[in-house]
Amino acid sequence: MKLIQYVKDSYRELVDKVSWPSVNQLRNSAIVVMVASLLFALVIVAMDQSFENIMKAVYSLLYTSAN
Repeated sequence: MKLIQYVKDSYRELVDKVSWPSVNQLRNSAIVVMVASLLFALVIVAMDQSFENIMKAVYSLLYTSAN
């Protein structure tokens, strides 16, 4: 019986007490998340390319001076 009451209370809280965002708020939030994710991915790509170039330069210095 406690489980049934818990489900009823949970449903009532979701319907009556929770404030759900409007469609426009949800759309705007989704756009912000997508733009932030894209910017974050671009920063990671730039860092990866920079690190790759730095490591290539270091390895070329080490292998040319060793020979």
